[in-house]
Amino acid sequence: MSANGAGVAGEDWVPSELERERRAYRRGRAVRSAGISAASTLVLVGVVVALVVTSPGWPRVRETFLDPDKAVEAFPAVVEGLWLNIRVMLVCGVVIALLGLTLAVMRTVRGPVAFPLRLFATAYVDLFRGLPLLLVIFVLGFGAPALRLSGLPSSALFWGACALVLSYSAYVAEVFRAGIESVHPSQRAAARSLGLSYGQTMRHVVLPQAVRRVVPPLMNDLVSLQKDSGLIAVLGVIDAIRAAQIETATDFNFTPYVVAGALFVCLTIPMARFTDHVARRQGFHGAGGML
Repeated sequence: MSANGAGVAGEDWVPSELERERRAYRRGRAVRSAGISAASTLVLVGVVVALVVTSPGWPRVRETFLDPDKAVEAFPAVVEGLWLNIRVMLVCGVVIALLGLTLAVMRTVRGPVAFPLRLFATAYVDLFRGLPLLLVIFVLGFGAPALRLSGLPSSALFWGACALVLSYSAYVAEVFRAGIESVHPSQRAAARSLGLSYGQTMRHVVLPQAVRRVVPPLMNDLVSLQKDSGLIAVLGVIDAIRAAQIETATDFNFTPYVVAGALFVCLTIPMARFTDHVARRQGFHGAGGML
């Protein structure tokens, strides 16, 4: 009872027998579902493993791709190369976000005076979304240094990173543009009626809402960038993949490639799960499946 004699709602509430039965039933169903899921997964994994290890070529594959001694030997070099991939991803990610946002704003700016900006942004996005990333890396990595542009490095790492930025910024620009256009026009009208300029409306009203809405797809692009950063190895940059290739060339044992792949997966899976978590918080309940 409270001070004025009234009962506090829910203070002495006890679930009924029916409610307790319902809770017990739901717990039982959850335990049963978890058990069936675990059993089916174990059976499937067991069948796949049995098929692999009983195949005629398994001893040779195990020796060539899963040699533990070779893995230990190659691990330091591959990890050192992976650190380069991580740095490339972080630096390029920041530049891509800024360039992509700029292109998105250019594509959504209104008025005939801004037509050249819209035309440039549209042509840029169409061009670099149409070109394969590997082709852009080849063209910039082998062609741009031959121009001997003053003030710009001629290293393969620099131009490989530029290729990543140019290609990914086209995709990120479209993500940002989708977020900008998802903001209802009434938001712009209300801001302009309050005396805000076009730039102030974009900065204080439109962009904050747009960026929040596109965080999950942007993080998915970051996951893809983390993997595609390994493509700069085709220019001779010693990243994780190139380091694995060098280690493999000594005795033609391909275990270093498996080590590099495992390290990339160890980076990608936590980023993917964090992306799913952010997506669920944003309301995308279907993102990431049931994991």
